[in-house]
Amino acid sequence: MTGAEAIAAAFTGDGRRAALMPYMMGGFPDMDGSRRIAEAYADGGADLVELGIPFTDPLADGPVIQAAGTAALRAGATTHEVLAVGRALADRVPVVVMAYANLVLARGLERFVDELVSHGLAGLIVPDLPLEESDAVREACERAGLALVPLVAPTTPDERMARIGAQARGFLYAVSLTGTTGERAALADTFADLVARAKAATAVPVALGFGIGTPEQARQAVDAGADGVIVGSRLVRAAAEAEDPAAAVHALVAQFAAALR
Repeated sequence: MTGAEAIAAAFTGDGRRAALMPYMMGGFPDMDGSRRIAEAYADGGADLVELGIPFTDPLADGPVIQAAGTAALRAGATTHEVLAVGRALADRVPVVVMAYANLVLARGLERFVDELVSHGLAGLIVPDLPLEESDAVREACERAGLALVPLVAPTTPDERMARIGAQARGFLYAVSLTGTTGERAALADTFADLVARAKAATAVPVALGFGIGTPEQARQAVDAGADGVIVGSRLVRAAAEAEDPAAAVHALVAQFAAALR
């Protein structure tokens, strides 16, 4: 099964209304803790997992995820070790790596893609990779059976969204708001329109992320037609604040999973 096929399978079946995709920062709070959090996500009911590789200039990340990435780097986290966390989890759920473009280019595109495949990972998200510069990455992923997941936002014009949606593999990541990641008191007024436009622009599932911090907000996303929900900052914050990060995130993931069933 290719990565794209594994992701497609995760969006269907077992009576759920939508797929739950929690985000985790690889190497946070340390490598062992990161592995325990990954297992807790799967045990709690995650259908897929987004695995972030820490980076020094994470332009799409809000303060909670930025702080986690900084802590992971200070603790010595490396790309190789983070991918090993993904490999340990990949037998249970599809893992989609989130990496900024510099991390991909510094390692070498072909080498980076090959490493993801050799670790059993299913997809790749590069948030700072624009459509016009994505051909080489997309082609390398296609050859390897890896899904390159693009992003669209409320500010994406319909014509551009159609071009992005046509090239999406695995799923299309709909960013619910303008700005960085982080919990919000309420979803942006434009999120339902964004979901509708994204679904009209692609043949793959649409997952909504950024700003979703409660099970109620997750249900709102699904009521608007989202095929999946991505939850990040709420879970990373729980891990940062808890004496037992794995137990804390397990409880939260279970709540989100229940909300989508």
